[in-house]
Amino acid sequence: MITTARVPADKPVRIAFSLNDSPDDASPENFPLAFPELDQQLQPLPPCHDSKESMQVYKQHCKIAEEYHEVKKEIALLEERKKELIARLEQVEKESMDAAQLAKEYAELTEENRTLKLAQTQCVEQLEKLRIQYQKRQGSS
Repeated sequence: MITTARVPADKPVRIAFSLNDSPDDASPENFPLAFPELDQQLQPLPPCHDSKESMQVYKQHCKIAEEYHEVKKEIALLEERKKELIARLEQVEKESMDAAQLAKEYAELTEENRTLKLAQTQCVEQLEKLRIQYQKRQGSS
């Protein structure tokens, strides 16, 4: 059975142990913060060196912390990729809107061109009629 004692929160606690069950190697430097990017409350606590269960829990906690770190890195990469994709989507939407605007403008200009050609044809016909009338007046006078 593992016994525990309450230690006031304001007092530092150092626990020394060895992963290879060798008491010669049991200095606190052997367990530096292996995961400095983890919040303090998520850091693996150093195990009790004379408890295999404590050592197993520590190793498991370290493994989980490594997995957590990898997941955080992957999330950061995916968030960066998401930003890139959003930027690309916005660019494509802008280009699509530009293309739609150009297509609308093209349709309007095509219609205006057709209307102007029709007006030109009517003006040419009217001018020709006026010439004929003028020539008839010239010829009859």
